[in-house]
Amino acid sequence: MLAGRGRGVIDVGIVGGTGYTAAELVRLLAGHPGVRLRVVTARAEAGTAVAEVFPHLRGRVDLVFSPPTPEVLAECRVVFFATPNGTAMTLVPALLESGVRVVDLSADFRLRDPAAFERWYGMPHPCPDLLPLAVYGLPEQNREAIREARLIANPGCYPTAVLLGLIPLVESGSVRADGLIADCKSGVSGAGRKAALGSLMAEASDSLRAYGVPGHRHLPEIVQALQEHAAGRIELVFVPHLAPMIRGIHATLYAEMIDAATDLQGLCAERYRGEPFVDVMPPGAHPETRSVRGSNVCRIAVHRVGGGRRVVVLSVIDNLVKGAAGQAIQNMNLMLGLEETLGLTQIALLP
Repeated sequence: MLAGRGRGVIDVGIVGGTGYTAAELVRLLAGHPGVRLRVVTARAEAGTAVAEVFPHLRGRVDLVFSPPTPEVLAECRVVFFATPNGTAMTLVPALLESGVRVVDLSADFRLRDPAAFERWYGMPHPCPDLLPLAVYGLPEQNREAIREARLIANPGCYPTAVLLGLIPLVESGSVRADGLIADCKSGVSGAGRKAALGSLMAEASDSLRAYGVPGHRHLPEIVQALQEHAAGRIELVFVPHLAPMIRGIHATLYAEMIDAATDLQGLCAERYRGEPFVDVMPPGAHPETRSVRGSNVCRIAVHRVGGGRRVVVLSVIDNLVKGAAGQAIQNMNLMLGLEETLGLTQIALLP
């Protein structure tokens, strides 16, 4: 069935439809058996066929981009925002009043402290009263709250990889909360679809560089989520890197164990037992980003260094799927009472 044609079960919409994350949302929703993609908005491309901008959707999506008209969006059960930071916060209040549920993939509702949001994103928050209403959309952490939520703050891609790797260690009190390190590499698609010198293949290929070392916007988001599980104060060094690949995040996470006798492999395996999208790999494994490309899966491996107190956790995701669009649809499924894995069981692409 062409998205936008026929009789769908639940109408959903996307605001900000021309970026890589939006393209993944459209691709996944077009194959989702429980929803109908009703509207995809983009001001500059209004009137242009979605499949003209994204040719891989030809024959599957016959919608045209439209302006973000509140009346049309209000007819959807769920609206996804794949917009730059600062956009969703201007439209979400009216949609919530109309009874629409919202999954925001930007950072507009991730930080609970409006002063922290202004400090890290350089703009005041116009609706701080909604921040307590927003549920942080990491299902492996907040599944029950997500089911009842009206507004989901979809986690960032780096935070997803880091949190899934560290939460079992922190919440069990197995590691020092004040000695965490996250050394992360991301493909260039994480920078978005905008034209930017640093994202050009001629600039990013055959090179590896760190950025945001003094402080990255995802740092307070990660610390906020980890602090919910920690007995002491979280202290995290987070260093992101741009890697010469298109998709994927590889997070190498370091911590110091409190008790060297703790079975961290068994702890992580038990923590994620039954989780449909977290794969705790066997001892000695080294997950690769290509093993999750195009899928909603996070693969984790736990290593002890020399049998001592140092532990290294390897966590890999596709930044556009589990790190963005796939997780957003996972959240939508939970909000609507659908099977959590619906529309998200794609096997990773190889090669």
